[in-house]
Amino acid sequence: MTAENPDNSRYFVSYTGVKLPLRLINPIEIADLTNRNTFIRASFDAQERLVSFEKMVYGEVEMWHRYEYDAEGVLRRAEISMDEEITELRFDASGALVPA
Repeated sequence: MTAENPDNSRYFVSYTGVKLPLRLINPIEIADLTNRNTFIRASFDAQERLVSFEKMVYGEVEMWHRYEYDAEGVLRRAEISMDEEITELRFDASGALVPA
């Protein structure tokens, strides 16, 4: 944690994949954010698992994801917000999506 990055976020150009959690790609330094209109702000837990990210576009949050894992590190829950609509997904112990 630093004065210029109090929440210890990390920043990325984009993400890839369709399987959750999404994979963030092309890390960028906080100093480089002033030159970007679009970027991803992400948080990780102590085991380096992605727990949340926000896609920032012109200073506004366009979409976000929140992830929860079990003790073995398997994704068990995801919340996704797009266009002000929140979707919750649940996963079983093997990481497979549980039908709603």
